[in-house]
Amino acid sequence: MMTSFFDQFASPSLLGIPLIAIAIALPWILFPTPPSRWLNNRLITLQTWFINRFTNQLLLPLNVGGHKWALLFASLMLFLITINMLGLLPYTFTPTTQLSLNMGFAVPLWLATVIIGMRNQPTVALGHLLPEGTPVPLIPVLIIIETISLFIRPLALGVRLTANLTAGHLLIQLIATAVFVLLPMMPTVAILTAAVLFLLTLLEVAVAMIQAYVFVLLLSLYLQENV
Repeated sequence: MMTSFFDQFASPSLLGIPLIAIAIALPWILFPTPPSRWLNNRLITLQTWFINRFTNQLLLPLNVGGHKWALLFASLMLFLITINMLGLLPYTFTPTTQLSLNMGFAVPLWLATVIIGMRNQPTVALGHLLPEGTPVPLIPVLIIIETISLFIRPLALGVRLTANLTAGHLLIQLIATAVFVLLPMMPTVAILTAAVLFLLTLLEVAVAMIQAYVFVLLLSLYLQENV
């Protein structure tokens, strides 16, 4: 029973061919495309308003050089939100529960921010490794600690997203299993447990959106240090 709880995180395959590529490409198919008419429909207007508000809020602390990342951040935000939300549907697979996929997003984007900082302002980028006013005996130790913390950033990005979604899916499955087990024996307790399951599902919807926002927000903060 315990091993079956983790079967939902296994990448589905058909005839030995992994279907994770279809799960990743599906969100882009669901996005509405602008029509050829002068006036957009309500869905397109709502999508445009959301993207504009998110982009303005995210890029507010960045200078003009960081605004080049607006399209990338907005696309990544919509992509992660859509994948996380679709993963809450029954009999679906959530690609963002795979640490390899999240690290594939986190490492290149984090590395791009570091390379931009080293290219544009190497003195300031290296200055982040040593806080101002540090006593001389602590300089080697602090440089090592700051370097380790710098390289841990992409790992923290990927693990945070994976752990939050995985924990939520496991809790939902555990409580749903408890509801089915308790229903024939203790209907009242099963109904109360089902109410808890409903509240947990609402919480997971919020977590799916918040974790996508936090992922992109932290990338923008890393970019802010290097532009």
